Amino acid sequence: MFKSDYIQALEDYKKVRRNGAIQAILTRISGSSKDSDLLSYDEVRQQLQAIEKSASKLKDIPLDAIVGSVGRYHDFTRKFLPKSSIDETRWARVKASTLALTGLPPIDVYQIGEVYFVKDGNHRVSVARQMGNPFIQAYVTEVQTKVDLTADTTPDDLIIKSELVRFLELTQLDEFRPGSELSATKAGAYPTLLEHIDVHRYFMGLEKKKEIPYLESAAHWHDEIFLPIVYIIRNRGLLRDFPERTVVDLYLWAAEHRAELADKLGWDIGPEAALVDLAEIQNQRSFSSVTKWVARSIARFTPNLLKDGPPPGTWRSKLAQMTVLENIFNDIIVAVDDSSIAWYALEMAITLAKYEDSRVHGIHIHPAGSEQHNHHLLEERFNSLCRDSQLNEYDFHSTKGEIGAVLCESAKFADLVLLPLNHPPDDRPISRLSSGLTAIIRGCPAPVLTVPGPIDGIKSILLAFDGSLKAVEALYIAAYFGTQLSSEVYVLTSEVGLISAEQIQDQAKTYLEQFPLKAKYTLSTSGIAEAIKDFPGIDLILMGGYGGSTIRDLVVGTVVDQVLRDIKLPVLICR
Repeated sequence: MFKSDYIQALEDYKKVRRNGAIQAILTRISGSSKDSDLLSYDEVRQQLQAIEKSASKLKDIPLDAIVGSVGRYHDFTRKFLPKSSIDETRWARVKASTLALTGLPPIDVYQIGEVYFVKDGNHRVSVARQMGNPFIQAYVTEVQTKVDLTADTTPDDLIIKSELVRFLELTQLDEFRPGSELSATKAGAYPTLLEHIDVHRYFMGLEKKKEIPYLESAAHWHDEIFLPIVYIIRNRGLLRDFPERTVVDLYLWAAEHRAELADKLGWDIGPEAALVDLAEIQNQRSFSSVTKWVARSIARFTPNLLKDGPPPGTWRSKLAQMTVLENIFNDIIVAVDDSSIAWYALEMAITLAKYEDSRVHGIHIHPAGSEQHNHHLLEERFNSLCRDSQLNEYDFHSTKGEIGAVLCESAKFADLVLLPLNHPPDDRPISRLSSGLTAIIRGCPAPVLTVPGPIDGIKSILLAFDGSLKAVEALYIAAYFGTQLSSEVYVLTSEVGLISAEQIQDQAKTYLEQFPLKAKYTLSTSGIAEAIKDFPGIDLILMGGYGGSTIRDLVVGTVVDQVLRDIKLPVLICR
């Protein structure tokens, strides 16, 4: 070793020591643990329950993959820059021997997964990295564990890895369900999964009336609860909305979000709806702050009546995307108040629910700031009527807020909203401006069914069809009712305001002829409301929602308003 080499090595030490100090400051500022201390091999081995093999092999290993040390993990940074605790003379001697062409002898390391921990040779690694070498020779002892480590593993990641080891030790899913996607990115995920398995095991025991072995319940949870949700996540491509997360993350987020929404709405919306809502929230968060500020400002100063809901076809598009769909009205909301008509609306909901095997959700809404009256009486009567009708699933929820806003928000997770028609839209423009019913119909994301009085089944349906996009949605439901409920369908098209009414009605005829149903077609020179009066024995009217300019509709009035005002029949309004 030449004296000049040693002097040069001392200068190199000072340089890398300064770099190490700067990196420590930057790490404290950023709060990132990725480039901080090395990992402790003993802690990692203990947390991951690793088992060392006796044999070692000599090979070249990448320096970037060395992430820890057996005993000197406090003496170097993650990039093996020396800290103040390092003796500069020893570091300089190692560096000088390299400059003198005596070379670096192999180091000793443990290997866990894709990374290495230095058993002997920390200074040699530090010098080699300072020199920019990509590899170093090492005697490698492999260490077995249930999980692998990568070069970017942080101390926070180790907590997650240790939780995964514990999870796999208890469930043995890595053996019984090899290849399953079980990685998570947040600490606490695996203890929560174990809680889910415990709950699942409890209900399995109740169902089978015996004690269920833990491993059996874990495998059953994986197959019957976890995997179906993973399928939904994959089928809908939801990981695109959460690119840095895993299916386990989304499974847990969906469970948490589902519980929050159930508490808010009063009923369980299911895992798929919770996942979709999470994705929509994520997409909204991706908007720029300026865009969100503008949207909030517009919403704040726009009357509810002037707000239009989702575009036509959104409800049916949602149905088409559902992974499991047996009926189109799986969740039905009924607005419950203390009027007699509210119970007719519930009767209509029960009738539909029996056909569809639906869940009926009663919602009683009272204005914020007001005292709540008759809540318990309404709930008792609601439950009594549903129970006497032998419904399988129903619930009642009471909340405060603006009626239209609460119903439209709840309708995001339902397929149909039933309203007692206590106050039809007025014929006067100034009264229409304050119509709560009109605001609900315009803004509701699901079809709205108004009920003005007693019902008599759904044996005969009249479809008011004008060829508009929203009328096409009503045509879809007409085909469904005609097929599933064997209802007779009357298709009425008014020539008033249409250039080619006959051609428009032919569109409906062409569509309905695809289905095994009875349909009759009528062209009328009268307006829709007047023409409907010529059809005795109708049980339900289907029609599209408001289709014109909001301001024009307020001033001139609409066919929807006229039908709701003049025809004392249930009207299902689609969007």
